[in-house]
Amino acid sequence: MTDTNQAFDVVAIGRCGVDVYPLQVGVGLEHVESFGKFLGGSAANVSVAAARLGNRAALISGVGDDPFGRFVRNELARLGVDNRFVTTHGEYPTPVTFCEIFPPDDFPLYFYRKPSAPDLQVRADELDLDAIGNARLYWSTVTGLSEEPSRGAHFAAWEARGASAATGNDTARKPLTVLDLDYRPMFWATPAAATEQVQRALQYVTVAVGNREECEIAVGETNPHKAADALLDLGVELAIVKQGPRGVLGKTRHSAVTVPPNQVDVVNGLGAGDAFGGSLIHGLLHGWPLEKTLRYANAAGAIVASRLECSTAMPTATEVADLAEQTAVEAVNV
Repeated sequence: MTDTNQAFDVVAIGRCGVDVYPLQVGVGLEHVESFGKFLGGSAANVSVAAARLGNRAALISGVGDDPFGRFVRNELARLGVDNRFVTTHGEYPTPVTFCEIFPPDDFPLYFYRKPSAPDLQVRADELDLDAIGNARLYWSTVTGLSEEPSRGAHFAAWEARGASAATGNDTARKPLTVLDLDYRPMFWATPAAATEQVQRALQYVTVAVGNREECEIAVGETNPHKAADALLDLGVELAIVKQGPRGVLGKTRHSAVTVPPNQVDVVNGLGAGDAFGGSLIHGLLHGWPLEKTLRYANAAGAIVASRLECSTAMPTATEVADLAEQTAVEAVNV
């Protein structure tokens, strides 16, 4: 049971692990001579990004009973994320992810998560439903729907955010319940299986965020406005469609905002989406206007894209504000 007076600003659930990234750029893994070890996993990165901006963040996940698992737990704590909900599972090792770095837009990922990963072994009966229900914002990703028991845990968590016997089969959606449409095909048997689970999940959330390819899996649309409309038709209150070099679209039932990207020299684009997510959380928690929220989120993503690693590259509030406001001034002067 979690003291409601100590509610977290954000609770996230999903992947965590170790990123083993090459310290040489522009060469294949077979030619890399040295690597860096970093905290990784999308939900872990988003939690760190939110914490770096001053929010009280906690992560629900799992690690193996091994040195990498201890590293993940220690690194989360060092970077300001409460790790009390990161459980240790003895059956599977802590996952490791390698990448290759070919700027500006080619960053192949190699996941070592077979036959499963501890973060997919989180069970519904392990969840602190009070912490989830009382969190000001709850963040989850599509990857957690790819296997049981994680899938069941996700739906139990969403029910803790709003469903009750009084609503029958309907789900009362609690504000700031966010689904990252983070679709990774290697985690799914077929795209259709992912679509089925995402469509179920979208009945519970109020904010959905993803790129055009992820929107195609979710609602069968790649056109940004049509994708956003389809998400809104499913009951989401805010749909965010990331468009890469064309910026990002945010749409509600009453307004739509498109924010252009920031221009940076890209080193590694893999953490940009997670930095975007952490700053999106910050803007939503502070009730910022949609345009400002998206502009700051874009800036956070650009900053991390200009750096090598992900979690430890997450920017401070001052760094994000400086780039976001600089971009706004440049846009006005054009």
